[in-house]
Amino acid sequence: MNSMSIRFLVFLSLLWICADDVYSHEHHSMSCRPFNGRLSDLKLRQPPGRVLLIPLLSKDPYANESPRWSEQPARTLEAFYRNRFNAVVKQLRDVWSWSDYYQQVEQITQQSPPFDRVIFISHGGFDGPILKNAMYWHAFDVTEGKGKLLQFSEAQPGLKNVLSVTYDTEKNRIFSDYMASHWHELAPMNFSDIWHLLTGWEKQILPLNSACFQRYCSPDRLAARRGQQLEYQVYLCELLCRESLFKQKISVEISPERFFNFTKSLNSLVTTDGLIFFGACNPGSTAPEKVVERDEIDLLINSTLAGGPHKSYVHLVSAATGRITAGPIGSSSADDIVNRIIMFETRHPQRYLCIAAPVAK
Repeated sequence: MNSMSIRFLVFLSLLWICADDVYSHEHHSMSCRPFNGRLSDLKLRQPPGRVLLIPLLSKDPYANESPRWSEQPARTLEAFYRNRFNAVVKQLRDVWSWSDYYQQVEQITQQSPPFDRVIFISHGGFDGPILKNAMYWHAFDVTEGKGKLLQFSEAQPGLKNVLSVTYDTEKNRIFSDYMASHWHELAPMNFSDIWHLLTGWEKQILPLNSACFQRYCSPDRLAARRGQQLEYQVYLCELLCRESLFKQKISVEISPERFFNFTKSLNSLVTTDGLIFFGACNPGSTAPEKVVERDEIDLLINSTLAGGPHKSYVHLVSAATGRITAGPIGSSSADDIVNRIIMFETRHPQRYLCIAAPVAK
């Protein structure tokens, strides 16, 4: 597996951790200052009459939490808005991917007027809310003896993960026929599942180079290894001593089309004097500066989207939508999200909340 592929697997793992663990920086959680004026200075609809709650469902592989953890704070906030403001509260249900989100947004905007508050509750980072990395486009093509499977997927709106599987159609007829007849099954699969399936297929149709295997995995070399060490050594020898029939690569690109598709949905949901709130880790944090390595991209908030770069994700979304946008600075839990929203709506001062108001034109 090439170095770019390995970096992407690490990237996918880190997506599920709050971003202040990904980018270590001594003062980054304080670098985005909260709104400098009084909350009463904000041209914000008060009291809120219509509220939309959007709990995003996802399973953190590094925690024992329920994949539906975000629904509990949503229930608490629903009771708060109804009891405190007698507001009409609606909630999106079973949002596991961004396709689920867009389908429900289309339905709800056709059935009801915009909302004074739209509140996301989810995992997140410097580039906004995170859902599972789900495919939204794929294609397969064979041209001049080269086969290519291409897949686009996203976990955060505006960051496009591009996966490609390429191979020489003349190298192995069995493998080429398999790709031509099974690419529809492969296309929706994730990076690691495609890799394991195709390498498993290689095992079935390609013999090992026996001289190579004897050199690196002879009985003498394996004698001192036990258990998982032995299994891993044999696995490495098989990778080395079997000619690969395909190349698999992954890259991440900024997709203005996907980002503005998301902000267009927010404009359809939120009144012009309403509030967008991202209840997650770090939407209000300024990401620390870091060196962008080859084959990597910078963050959405450091791009030129909506007149950027921007101080934080809430500043980016506010600039793109023309709406007041807010979110926590630094790490945040489900309880923190509830407390921050309640304190905001009851006009209590608080730290670690960043509020971005659109610039007057």
